[in-house]
Amino acid sequence: MTILQDLETRGLIHQTTDREGLEKHLTENKVTLYCGFDPTADSLHIGHLLPVTMLKRFQKAGHKPIALIGEGTGMIGDPSGRTSERSLNETEVVKEYSEKIRQQIARLLDFDNGENPVLSRNNHDWLASMTVIDFLRDAGKHFGINYMLAKESVSARIEQGITFTEFSYMILQSLDFLKLYEQENCTLQIGGSDQWGNITAGMEFIRRSREQQEEEIKVYGLTVPLITKADGTKFGKTAGGAIWLDPEKTTPYEFYQFWLNTDDRDVIKFLRYFTFISEDEMNELENEVNSSPENRIAQKRLAEEMTEIVHSQEALKQAQKISASLFSGDLKQLSASDIGQGFKDVPTYQVSKKDITLIDLLVNASISSSKRQAREDISNGAIYINGERKRDLDYTVSEVDRIEGKFTIIRRGKKKYYLIDFK
Repeated sequence: MTILQDLETRGLIHQTTDREGLEKHLTENKVTLYCGFDPTADSLHIGHLLPVTMLKRFQKAGHKPIALIGEGTGMIGDPSGRTSERSLNETEVVKEYSEKIRQQIARLLDFDNGENPVLSRNNHDWLASMTVIDFLRDAGKHFGINYMLAKESVSARIEQGITFTEFSYMILQSLDFLKLYEQENCTLQIGGSDQWGNITAGMEFIRRSREQQEEEIKVYGLTVPLITKADGTKFGKTAGGAIWLDPEKTTPYEFYQFWLNTDDRDVIKFLRYFTFISEDEMNELENEVNSSPENRIAQKRLAEEMTEIVHSQEALKQAQKISASLFSGDLKQLSASDIGQGFKDVPTYQVSKKDITLIDLLVNASISSSKRQAREDISNGAIYINGERKRDLDYTVSEVDRIEGKFTIIRRGKKKYYLIDFK
């Protein structure tokens, strides 16, 4: 199976230019391709995982991927897929974001593969040194206004309004393709479906700027589909916001849980999109979903693969440990680090490191509304400390109840957790 056939089988091709020509090009050559990542935040999110995984698939097929960090274009802002102008970040902020994203991509892709490494490039290297005159004479003259207005990324914004800054983004991305074509013999650009207009503009720019030369220009474009969820909600979003790849923004436990909660209708599609597991195992998992969906075997496999790929095997084991402890109620097995992840979003009450009666703690931490209510909650068996039910009205919370001397977890009823943080 060729790389394009594999991508088609997985449902990963949305659009291609010259499908037959691209197939031949990939079969006969070790092709250099690129995908750009603009630093619009200090971390990538899971929406970026699909193009990153695409680069890895091409690398495994023997081709030469380039991860282009868009520090230059990140100063401008891509209008694609947006209904309003982006806020422009300060130069130092964009520079900081760019380095963080480069480090993230370096962990996800193999920059150190001796035979076939993924290359990292930064378009600030050529865009920052270009003068306005150079930009207008060498690039602008190849772009007709009507041609640019016809592109969806521009036409969709005309009614709302678009500034010249964002209008020019297409030319800057086209310059990226040209520079990588000239410097690295890069002949294929890939990206999300919203990048089709920018990709084809870059191809046209390469042809126009080199039409006086004798060699035949062969460049191609390929886009991946917009990821949709069966329930109609946006992929990669939760009630708490985006799912980030930075463990400080989205913990490995939260990341693991996101994939574990995948809808039965989506799980096989996501396994095909994001993982490298064999077709035989994929078929077995699909049969599991159809015959025993309550076991969520496919979701567990997806969560395992993605957490290990993005974070590490150690982070995966920690996420599984937290999940198992929460499911069983055996919270004493958790470390302070585990608790920091698993209880990141539960109500937290800080208290000094001294003994305190359980009744006072319940009231002070707003777990029970009054001392009378606290006594009722304890008497009724509704209060648990670190997974153990407490019915003693005179119970004192002391050092023995602090996990690693720092945390006590109180549960009221079946699902309401509270974190006591001893300072």
